[in-house]
Amino acid sequence: MINLDEFGMMPIEIQKEIARKEKERRKQKGITQEEMAQRAGLSLSSLRRFEQTGEISFASLVRIGAVLDDEKAFLNLFEPQEYKSMKELLDAKRRKG
Repeated sequence: MINLDEFGMMPIEIQKEIARKEKERRKQKGITQEEMAQRAGLSLSSLRRFEQTGEISFASLVRIGAVLDDEKAFLNLFEPQEYKSMKELLDAKRRKG
C-alpha cells in the first residue's frame, strides 16, 4: 500500500497539475481546445473536463501527449531512478526505509 505522507502529493493533486501543464503547453503551441480534441481523437467535452478536473483515461492522456510531442515521457514513466550522486541515492534510501 502507498504511504501518501511520503508521496508528497495526493493523486488528485498530481492529476490537476498534469492537466495544468498540458493546458499551458497547448496554449504555448497555439493549439485551441477544439484542435487538441480533434487531433487527439477526443470529444471536446472530455478535453475540457480533463483541463478542469484532471480526470481522463490513460489512453486519452497518451494521445494528448503525442499531440504535444511528449509521448516519450510515458515510456520513461516507470524507469528505474538514476542518481547523480551517492548523496541522492542515500537520501532516497532514507526516505523509503
